[in-house]
Amino acid sequence: MSSQKTAINPALTDWTGPLGLPDFTAFTDDDFAPAFDAALAADLADVDAIINHHEAPTIENTLKALQLSGEDLDRVSSIFWLRAGAHTNDTIQALERVIAPKMSRHYSSIMMNPQLFARIDSLYEQRDFLGLDAETDRVLEKTWKGFVRSGARLDEQGKIRLADINEKLAGLGAQFGQNVLKDESDWALFITDEVQLQGLPDFVRTAMRGAAEERDHPDAWAVTLSRSIIEPFLSFSEDRSLREKAFRAWAARGENGGTTDNRAIVADMVSLRAEKAKLLGYNSFAAYKLDDTMAKTPKAVMDLLEPVWDKARNRAAEEEADLERLIAAEGRNHKVAPWDWRFYAEKLRNERFAFDEAELKPYLQLEKIIEACFDVATRLFGIRFEEKTGIPTWHPDVRVWEVQNPDGSRRGLFLGDYFNRQSKRSGAWMSALQSQHKLDGGQKPIIYNVMNFAKPPKGEPALLSLDGARTLFHEFGHALHGLLSDVTWPAVSGTSVSRDFVELPSQLYEHWLTVPEVLEKYAVHCRTGEAMPKALLDKVLAADKFNAGFSMVEFASSALVDMAFHADGTPPTDPIQFEADTLKSLSMPDAIIMRHRTPHFTHVFSGDGYSAGYYSYLWSEVLDADAFKAFKETGDVFNADLARKLKQYIYSAGGSRDPEELYKAFRGKMPTPDAMIEKRGLA
Repeated sequence: MSSQKTAINPALTDWTGPLGLPDFTAFTDDDFAPAFDAALAADLADVDAIINHHEAPTIENTLKALQLSGEDLDRVSSIFWLRAGAHTNDTIQALERVIAPKMSRHYSSIMMNPQLFARIDSLYEQRDFLGLDAETDRVLEKTWKGFVRSGARLDEQGKIRLADINEKLAGLGAQFGQNVLKDESDWALFITDEVQLQGLPDFVRTAMRGAAEERDHPDAWAVTLSRSIIEPFLSFSEDRSLREKAFRAWAARGENGGTTDNRAIVADMVSLRAEKAKLLGYNSFAAYKLDDTMAKTPKAVMDLLEPVWDKARNRAAEEEADLERLIAAEGRNHKVAPWDWRFYAEKLRNERFAFDEAELKPYLQLEKIIEACFDVATRLFGIRFEEKTGIPTWHPDVRVWEVQNPDGSRRGLFLGDYFNRQSKRSGAWMSALQSQHKLDGGQKPIIYNVMNFAKPPKGEPALLSLDGARTLFHEFGHALHGLLSDVTWPAVSGTSVSRDFVELPSQLYEHWLTVPEVLEKYAVHCRTGEAMPKALLDKVLAADKFNAGFSMVEFASSALVDMAFHADGTPPTDPIQFEADTLKSLSMPDAIIMRHRTPHFTHVFSGDGYSAGYYSYLWSEVLDADAFKAFKETGDVFNADLARKLKQYIYSAGGSRDPEELYKAFRGKMPTPDAMIEKRGLA
């Protein structure tokens, strides 16, 4: 390790906190900047040692050394990016705008280094004669392709331009995400007249009261742009004018003019991405991104999306007609507007299935749904969870569990950060402070989930919607992908898989939430402790496909616009007009908007993660519907033999083998979209 380490607060790199966690009490925000500088220099020193090694390239002195380089940078980065997403402030955000492009420039210098690439290229050319095991061979191939896709074969001028593009994209992505967070955290609609709360159940009013108190309005109720508040408000508020006001603010995040407006950022990012793809020899950015996925080509993505879009739009038209009937029955003559859909859909669900979200929610306690997540993991994979209290983390709300193997040995750690706050970006996600691998003694995974549920008053249980409970299961499925990882090489650990495979473990895990025996055990009333009545349980399961057209139109329109932005080699100069034109060409229903409109589409523009890749949720859904069908076909959704194969080939294998090969090892064949279409209620 380089002597540069002396410039780093050791608490950021030598994790001496309880259970091997960082000691979050031993560093401050001001420690990050010098730590990054020192860690970046130390990483370059590690790379120089590989380049200047006196012996010919070997797996040990080149590939393995590269995999283990930059340990300090990995540790500082993992803490910093956790903070940037889950508990940020002005200091962190200012540094993020500096660090994102600096990190991009750093990795460009490594991946474009001709001497380093020459050593990797030499190993790659000899790979058939090195006696490599399958995982090492795959890591070598992925590493070589990573260098090529990062510009290692470009001439010097091309390398300079690509590095410049990557640096600009990193800075723009950081700014995009910060702009969305600011628009979300700054906006609130304060209600002081209780008459304007008509129709809102107690759980919504309680969440709104808490949000108002957090914003120093203790005598008001606040509608915020957190999904845990805005969506139930739109579902229950009988004040149409307030619904419209809140909805328009929600839809306009990132498009409000001023310093937080993202429109110019999107135009720049799409243009830079197109230029990057052409530099690397691809017709479009979508072609570049998809080359390393299961889908492979934009055409394959569209072959999936277009038929589903047609089915979804037709179903949504039927649903809209049903909502118009309810509006007419109230003596109103307006069309269904986007701020009306959830409200009248909730009424229609009550009419058809004789229950609404307010009746269901007392049975979906956060604490019990967490227990259900753990219990399903124990039944499927044998692992157990033991909560550890009194451990300092990045926020007092964060909880810590030790994860144990069936024999009682430690497998890793799981942390949960469940409640919304102004310092946290919206949405829900999984990430790792530390990923599993076995090189040089290896390391155990430290995985965390971040959510944005409304925090209840002290002493009250946190109650979830059914969608919120599904989100919890979804993100915990990602967490299991990290916790159950059992590979040798860091490059293929846990969720280090192709983008359209990574959602399989998470979306598949959602299915166990609505298994009747799981709901019967954990869906208990927050006041009485009584299990959800069978009649209500039956209604919940019967209504599982309700509003299917709306849900799929919301999603598929976002995926199609994402592909449209990135599949054309000539990027648009006006992204909002392009969004409108694309939706018009798709005959997008006027009563529904994209789940993520372009100016706040953080999946696609706050970094590079899901750019030209939002479709992957649907691609993975084809797999997850088929995978759960395999369990149902046995008559036992906890079938031990299938669970063993699921763990071996899906949750533990990471990216150690080709994803299609892994899925076939589990299921015996690749699926068709039929099970997904049936599951979605679009058949």
